[in-house]
Amino acid sequence: MAGDAAAAEKHKIFLSMSYIGNDWQAEAANMIKAMAAHPSMRDKVDLQVQVSGPNAQRQIQQINSMVQAGADAIVVYPISPTALNQVVRAACGRGVTIIAYDAEITEPCAHNVTIDQTEAGQKTAEWLVDKLGGKGKIVAITGVPGTSVDTLRTAAAKEVFAKHPEIEIVAEAPGMWSQANARTELSKILATHKWADIDGLWMQVGCFTANAMQIEAGIKPEDLLPCAGEGSNGGRIQALPVGTEVEGANGMYAPMGAQRISYASPPYSGALALKLAVQKLEGKEIPKLTTLPLPLYTSEEMKLCEEGTWQEMSEGCNVFKPSIITNPGWFASIYSPDTPEVGLNAALLGEPEQ
Repeated sequence: MAGDAAAAEKHKIFLSMSYIGNDWQAEAANMIKAMAAHPSMRDKVDLQVQVSGPNAQRQIQQINSMVQAGADAIVVYPISPTALNQVVRAACGRGVTIIAYDAEITEPCAHNVTIDQTEAGQKTAEWLVDKLGGKGKIVAITGVPGTSVDTLRTAAAKEVFAKHPEIEIVAEAPGMWSQANARTELSKILATHKWADIDGLWMQVGCFTANAMQIEAGIKPEDLLPCAGEGSNGGRIQALPVGTEVEGANGMYAPMGAQRISYASPPYSGALALKLAVQKLEGKEIPKLTTLPLPLYTSEEMKLCEEGTWQEMSEGCNVFKPSIITNPGWFASIYSPDTPEVGLNAALLGEPEQ
């Protein structure tokens, strides 16, 4: 009975995840679970997780069920910025705090934690245009269709490209923010386009894979196409100068001097959303919109983390040794001064800082 009483005193918070078929979503979920397990949170939070997949109607049904089950707050990765509005409005009407992370919800009662997705699309596209001298044929690999993240990034990038008549998007495909999907879609594109016919790549996720595919095709590292894309650790390792000694580097997961601009929606956004939800439930005022700094680095700005400690990350390292991070698709932008509760072990294992 004592255990039941303790559970009743905790805030009942649900995590509603939609599409989960990529490294970013797994990492973000780990960091949310780690935040809930932190000593400052574990006696306050009863966290329950549900996954709807890329199905708006199912996510609506699950959120309804969460409200019926007595949710105090729901932290949500929405599959659509608008499809959930009615169920979110109803949840707010029953006193439930709703906080979306990374992707946004447009219902005014919801809170949102995200980067400026338009800025992400714009700045990466501008970098690519500059690298190409304002002309060339490019391939665009977008994200998960229907999400605000994909819609805003892609629209912003295309607006930049449209200002340069000699920039041509010769192929486009949804990569679902997955290295595996990026390989599948690039393979389809390469059935009708040769690497020699492509001048640059704009990819929400997949620069690591694109570089690997070029090397597999016999292209030398110094001839890799410039790629504007995600903050995967593998892509950042490839951007380090050729010959850089990096513990654990091997095969495609190695320094290549690749031309890159690397950005990320930080995976800690969900953990911060959970932290803000608890603050709101404790009676504190929280902003309707929390806009996170955009982690954006060119090849020249990559700084290797020797151990990945909190102190080291706070000093600006932004890429991890393959001996520490074995998965090249893992996202490296995990540091925020606002979330000292979660660090490297949170992103990797779901374990909080102590």
